[in-house]
Amino acid sequence: MLGSFWAEHSIRFDDVLTGPRVRQIRTAELTAEAYASNGPELPAGRVVDELDEYDSGGVVGVLLPRLIEADRRVAVLAQQYERSKGTAEEYRAFQRMFEVVMKAWVSGERVAAGLASWQEFKAGVGLALAKIMDQQSSGRRIVAFTSGGPISVAVQHALALSDEKALEINWALRNASVTEFLFTKDRFTLNAFNSLPHLPDSSLWSYR
Repeated sequence: MLGSFWAEHSIRFDDVLTGPRVRQIRTAELTAEAYASNGPELPAGRVVDELDEYDSGGVVGVLLPRLIEADRRVAVLAQQYERSKGTAEEYRAFQRMFEVVMKAWVSGERVAAGLASWQEFKAGVGLALAKIMDQQSSGRRIVAFTSGGPISVAVQHALALSDEKALEINWALRNASVTEFLFTKDRFTLNAFNSLPHLPDSSLWSYR
């Protein structure tokens, strides 16, 4: 639907970037297929490793047991999540537990060998943004198919937000949403956030 929307509104792109994950590459491919069926083709996608998502499963797997041992409140959240599995409460119970773990990771209060830090992840996304901005020429339009982590870091960069606020933005992002930036070599400005003009039916909106 996104590819069809862009084609129908004659929205053109000079470069197509994707993160390295299958879901990121496949999203770009599906969008390009729909775009081509309604008009000219999009440029071939180019993988940028720094647009990868952070390893949330690894973060939870490593940090959750440590937090459970150190904080009774986290242990209770984990127990509530286990009891909620298979019920209508499961998603909310997971999110409450997940937020505590991710905030601990972002704050750097828990460091584990072999687990990339939030600061390392953020630096990688910053490098990708710097490369995009450095190649910018007047009127050039670039689309990047990525995930919530890199998008939230880009918004953080544009608005000078704290790490915790960037994390909160990540949780607010809708699947298949579009966030737009205006940029030159020296400026990076948020122009639109979390929009779904290609999905006017709100029953199609979803999160994670």
